[in-house]
Amino acid sequence: MTTHTGAAPLPHVQCLPADTPLAMAWQQAAADIRARLAPWPSDKTAPHWRLHAQTPAGAGRGDVVWWPLSPQGEMGTAASVQLDVWRAAGAVVLCSHALAHGHVQDTLYTHDAIYRVAGVADPAFFPAFAAFLDCGFAPHDALVLARAWRTDGSHARPEDESALGAWPTVLETFPAVLGQVPSPGRFPACPSRLGLYPVLPDAGWCERMADLQVGTVQLRIKNPAHPTLRSEIERTVAAGRRVTRDSAWFINDHWREAAQANAYGVHLGQEDMAALSADEVAALFASGMRLGISTHGYYEILAGHHFRPSYLAVGAVFPTTTKVIATAPQGLAKLARYVKLIAPHYPLVAIGGIDAANLAQVLDTGVGCTAVVRAVTEAVDVVAAVQGMQREFARRA
Repeated sequence: MTTHTGAAPLPHVQCLPADTPLAMAWQQAAADIRARLAPWPSDKTAPHWRLHAQTPAGAGRGDVVWWPLSPQGEMGTAASVQLDVWRAAGAVVLCSHALAHGHVQDTLYTHDAIYRVAGVADPAFFPAFAAFLDCGFAPHDALVLARAWRTDGSHARPEDESALGAWPTVLETFPAVLGQVPSPGRFPACPSRLGLYPVLPDAGWCERMADLQVGTVQLRIKNPAHPTLRSEIERTVAAGRRVTRDSAWFINDHWREAAQANAYGVHLGQEDMAALSADEVAALFASGMRLGISTHGYYEILAGHHFRPSYLAVGAVFPTTTKVIATAPQGLAKLARYVKLIAPHYPLVAIGGIDAANLAQVLDTGVGCTAVVRAVTEAVDVVAAVQGMQREFARRA
């Protein structure tokens, strides 16, 4: 891993046709933006991208075609067919059209997904998009980072400059994710620093955490047909009430059963949240429970932010064997940037591969909560493991 310092050529992005004035201008502007993001590690394994300043004759894997549309955002039949051909070949297509009052809507097409956002138009958008692709971000995350970028610098806080350069950390400059059901309002608040957060497979484990007065716990039973699901949830809720200070106990997934048991809160994955209808989200909100939402990058953070949850979780920070996650491990550099973006608005939970050995490094990013699984369930001495990790949090209180 090396650190990029200066407006050198982008190692992972090439603007084409390389000899055209627009492509050369994009390449230079992207390199200038990339240099302002220092310190940011350059990953030699990151994908290589070809960004086209003109409509190419053909496009496939590694190609990104930016296709500005008319102000009406309309796409004719021939264009739609061409888009489908490119997607089938593995290309990424970004369609943008202007909205009123200096806003713009973007639709990003990959071979297997469509992402839609609305934000503010800025002349540096496409070079910024190239710069964040060069940093190794997936196209949908690079898109929202680029839409957050402002030529006037308002996307970054001056106090963050020494550590993060001009990295976007102001949530208000980021675009909104479109296509989601309406948000009924802000969910109830929970403690701003949730501390150690064991995620456990049954009520018996949760009851052991109550004996240790662990303030934040999650019961995660993935099987909806679990024969004693209701009993497990009820026992967990009762155990949480035995915690006398800052008790914030959550049930994973099963929000209806959790509401019936008068649970403190529920935690939903990104896909589970997206699957809820508007009426179901309204019912979840009306229950009065707190809501935590899992995220795996900038786009999903904004999708979660749409619902104004009680907290946001990001991960996996490190490789983990407890859950199959399509995205690569986030790492500490990304986590530190998520903290700057999210912590002023929501409690942030870091999850994925965290244990006693790396906990101090994770907490050095400024995050106020870490979810752990194997660090508790596979500990030789559970009491010593929990208390040792709690002491690490206490050192930073």
